[in-house]
Amino acid sequence: DILKEKLIEHLLVVNQNGDLVGIISDRDIKQSWASPATTLSSHELNYILSRLTAGMIMIKKIITIPPDTTIERAAHIMQENRISALPVIQDGKLVGIITTTDVMGVLLEAIGIDRGESTRFVVLVDRDRIGFVAEMTHILKDHEITIRSIVSWPDRDHEKLHHLVMRVPERDGEKAIAVLREGGFKVLTGYEPDLTPYLPASSA
Repeated sequence: DILKEKLIEHLLVVNQNGDLVGIISDRDIKQSWASPATTLSSHELNYILSRLTAGMIMIKKIITIPPDTTIERAAHIMQENRISALPVIQDGKLVGIITTTDVMGVLLEAIGIDRGESTRFVVLVDRDRIGFVAEMTHILKDHEITIRSIVSWPDRDHEKLHHLVMRVPERDGEKAIAVLREGGFKVLTGYEPDLTPYLPASSA
């Protein structure tokens, strides 16, 4: 009832001193429900459920993090351990919780997707090319184009290639793409199944 009322997916279980002793997810509760194939009567099922407590179904082996953990590190811990929530502990006391929903919210904010209308494009760059970010920002600055966000990640198929995802105000989108291409950068405006024709010379 609490999960449904608060629109959340996890409950942290504490003892009388407020110490964290377990965590319960919506999935844990559903897995504790009786199978539709059970031969127990409705009365018997209700009796059993009335005796079932949080302590009986909670996960006791809990991975926690301190408040100064970076959001990137928290995301890595959740992915590595295939969990969707991390209780936050400071000086032995429970002070909060981070979930995959929180991480996704930070990611969306970081890439600027919630900051009004914008144009998204990808610049393909060689990771060993020194100063490429400075070169691009100078080009955009000279044309009075604001950068709303920049996110970079490595390409899985080309070892030295990085995707630099940029967002600029929608009114400056076409201009930004044009001036960067004029400056010698490989700019993509949509999905390309084969990047070979667009690879920087040093990454080809």
